[in-house]
Amino acid sequence: MKNVDVDKKLTEVEFELMSILWKIQEGTVKDVMVHLPAGRNLAYTSVSTILRILEQKNILSTKKVGRGHVYIPSLSKSDFELSTVNDIVNRVFHGAPSALVKQLLDTKNLTSSELTELKSLIAEYERQQ
Repeated sequence: MKNVDVDKKLTEVEFELMSILWKIQEGTVKDVMVHLPAGRNLAYTSVSTILRILEQKNILSTKKVGRGHVYIPSLSKSDFELSTVNDIVNRVFHGAPSALVKQLLDTKNLTSSELTELKSLIAEYERQQ
């Protein structure tokens, strides 16, 4: 991945198209359109415009293939996730990650296996400290 500003925010539709490209790794406008959910009717020109905007934001890069372009994520999904979580912790929870975890525990009905997984992740993190 080339150096990109991971603090850039994505609109809902930009995130939708990026999610597709993260999944398929690279693709043309048509490739992206094929992976849209059933019933999601975006025009070819709309998808093309949004992908060009993402390229201008340096979130995508392109390579020319024949007469078309193949779009390739410059921003990894993990870098986007990290930036987004950091932003939420800082802006919404005033820099307190434990407040985010508490909110998740209070509002999401986690299964016992999910709670066990969280405990295991915390134990592993503590061992590495």
